[in-house]
Amino acid sequence: MKIITIVGARPQFVKAAMVSKAIMQYEGSGIKEYILHTGQHYDVNMNDIFFRQLGIPKPAWQLQCGQGSHASMTAQILVGAEQVLRENSPDCVLVYGDTNSTLAGALAAAKLHVPVAHVEAGLRSFNKQMPEEINRILTDHISTLLFCPTAAAVRNLRQEGICEGVYHVGDVMYDAALAFGRTAQLHSRILASLHLTPKKFYLCTIHRAENTDDGKRLASIIRALADIATADCPVVLPLHPRTRRYLAEYNLLPVITSNPFFRLTEPVDYMDMAMLEKEAAVIFTDSGGVQKEAYFHRTPCITLRDETEWTETVACGWNQLAGHRAEDIIRCLHTATRKMDIPEYGEGNAAGKIIDIILNCMKR
Repeated sequence: MKIITIVGARPQFVKAAMVSKAIMQYEGSGIKEYILHTGQHYDVNMNDIFFRQLGIPKPAWQLQCGQGSHASMTAQILVGAEQVLRENSPDCVLVYGDTNSTLAGALAAAKLHVPVAHVEAGLRSFNKQMPEEINRILTDHISTLLFCPTAAAVRNLRQEGICEGVYHVGDVMYDAALAFGRTAQLHSRILASLHLTPKKFYLCTIHRAENTDDGKRLASIIRALADIATADCPVVLPLHPRTRRYLAEYNLLPVITSNPFFRLTEPVDYMDMAMLEKEAAVIFTDSGGVQKEAYFHRTPCITLRDETEWTETVACGWNQLAGHRAEDIIRCLHTATRKMDIPEYGEGNAAGKIIDIILNCMKR
């Protein structure tokens, strides 16, 4: 059986690493995976390092589609992926999450009548202004196998009339947190390099278009971070390339660079990010993946959005929705707690379940 995995962004590299490891356990059974990297994330620290560090097989194809508008990027990936799929005739295409790479890869496969397996199916923020919401809805509706991380995701699909090929397998990101958490503890040196004390710093990631492309929203978030940053509890801000570009465009970068209580960095690798998440006092983010990783590492999270696809993290009290207003972000910081709760993301074996199901279904 030939599987082509299509990835293009940091969270997908992490998820694919776990599934690739599960595939390797079937070596000799005839299953073979080939990776198509769309190039959606082109920064070295968001790309090459992840492949090396997580042990992901080297991509067989690289499309270099990291520039342009949503439409342009999606079109480039669609054309490139279609060519690869036509020339290699896979038995199944694996896609992850909700990026332009996800939708374009799934669409290319579906139009060629190649079964699509969607990892992280069924998630909904119910905000169609977000490009990710459009990507995940359309991908789910053209997928053959839908692997859901939560019971809520299964219910979302059922409400949209998708009942066949749906499997509640748990979350491969939880698999990764368990697999790499101890490694990060042993090998990461990020706390020392940034002069940080465990539980005495805040971590923030900002990358979604709704925040970066809106000068007023971005300025409000930066103002809140500047207000809460202190000598005793600085703010660590690994900058996504797009975020850095917009900070400069809106003349917000000097606000950060002139503040001694910010620790501004380039994007960090997976192990360093895991260590920062684990040891932060509180995490501020607009990333879906980081919200979950905060939950896995038992670190309170404040989400810089008005809604989230990870509703269970809010329901159990670990995560708060703050939006972008400075006063709301600061208010949420005062109510952040470290409640203990049992995660509903499985037992850390989602990747193995996914491969077992694919093998069984493809044999029929």
